[in-house]
Amino acid sequence: MTIDELRSRLGRVGIWMPPPAWIGADPAATAAAIERAGFTSVWIGGGNATPDAFELLRPLLAGSWRLIVATGIANIWAWEPARMRADAAALAAEYPDRFILGLGVSHEPLVASLGHAYEHPLAKMEKFLDELDHPAEHGADSELPPVVLAALGPRMLTLAAERTAGAHPYFTPPEHTAYARKVLGSSPLLVPEQAVSLAAAPAEGRAAARAYAERYLRMPNYTRNLRRLGFGPDDLAGGGSDRLIEAIIPSGAAGAADRVRAHLDAGADHVVVQPLTDAGAFAAGQLDDLASALGDLMPGS
Repeated sequence: MTIDELRSRLGRVGIWMPPPAWIGADPAATAAAIERAGFTSVWIGGGNATPDAFELLRPLLAGSWRLIVATGIANIWAWEPARMRADAAALAAEYPDRFILGLGVSHEPLVASLGHAYEHPLAKMEKFLDELDHPAEHGADSELPPVVLAALGPRMLTLAAERTAGAHPYFTPPEHTAYARKVLGSSPLLVPEQAVSLAAAPAEGRAAARAYAERYLRMPNYTRNLRRLGFGPDDLAGGGSDRLIEAIIPSGAAGAADRVRAHLDAGADHVVVQPLTDAGAFAAGQLDDLASALGDLMPGS
């Protein structure tokens, strides 16, 4: 499948969520609900860092008919390239054209918890891609699914454009999408994540957004990227300033739709949306409400 064919199959909107087991959800039922609501993809976060990570994706594919399932992302520090290639290729062979392998270098605290020193992450990704891309060494009959990189800065975005199908930025405003498209060029896929609160009251929406943002504002990769976009120390403190919260996590149905459109207008091919509960967690019960809020952005509209 070419990148253009994948772009066409993805359409405009999908879902980003943590592994279903983390929220006590049945993966097959969750996939069926996402597909039934009209979304074309689901991107599974959490690092996909355990030996059974790809096996845990299989029920999502089995529980749906056409839904594209992606790792958003798989933490490369947790994997040997040969093992990842074998597991990813097996899943892609079983469910042709329905699996995307999203890779990332994760974050220093998470990598340290795996027993690694977070050093030279770009070089680590380059070497991992080199070793991942040797079918003669890792199984001549295996074929990798499309690969995208979690990319925020210019060097990782450039690597994504040169070596993979595209980029999957996380925790970014549309201004970053415009920047990423400029670095990537026109051909690669650009699939940003967008968290939203559907709360009608602005104060409730900001509270949900802060509960979500607080954990990401502890991660240097994200704060470094936000500084590049003009946010200062006061914006990044605590759960984030009102300015940052409004830029990263919109509130209300109209705000959610407007923000997804802004990403698309800025150059995104496909936006993966993460609806939030009042506590800032993934709101599995809001899929239909989200689809309704997005209106004509949904397939068939």
